[in-house]
Amino acid sequence: MNTKRLTTLAMLVAIYLVLSILTPVKIANFKFTFEAFPILIAGLLMGPIDGLIVGGVGSFIYQLLFSGYGITPTTPLWILPHALSGLLVGVFSQKSGFELDFKKLAFICVISAFTVTLLNILALYVDSKLYGYYSKALVFGNIFIKIIVGVILSIIYASILPKLLAYLKKQLNRQA
Repeated sequence: MNTKRLTTLAMLVAIYLVLSILTPVKIANFKFTFEAFPILIAGLLMGPIDGLIVGGVGSFIYQLLFSGYGITPTTPLWILPHALSGLLVGVFSQKSGFELDFKKLAFICVISAFTVTLLNILALYVDSKLYGYYSKALVFGNIFIKIIVGVILSIIYASILPKLLAYLKKQLNRQA
């Protein structure tokens, strides 16, 4: 891994952390945020391993320093959604030759949102059972809202990403 790639990944992790901390709207166990944006950029521009790194490292640092819970037995379950999302986004992007139109971007973003939503519900379920605060309403009560918000965010991301990715590719190629 070269210095430019490592620096780019570090900046995307830092952006992930800033978006995780500064943009959330939290209601009970529902968190609306733009933290997926740098993970999408890493996966779409650089591939599956880089998407996995940004999602995994960003989630790990967030869990460790900013979640309020630190390291617990369920920490890996809370890291997994964004790490796997970055990996999947990168795989889809790589299979498309990193050339993505709105439809492909929307599809990738929706798959990413569903992946994160379902794995977060799984993490919440296991965490709530392990620590004795399980409630069907808490774990599954707002699943439809989470899915709707995920689809809306996916459309927003897919609308913004084509121009942003073209600009970033141009900048990365210019610096090469």
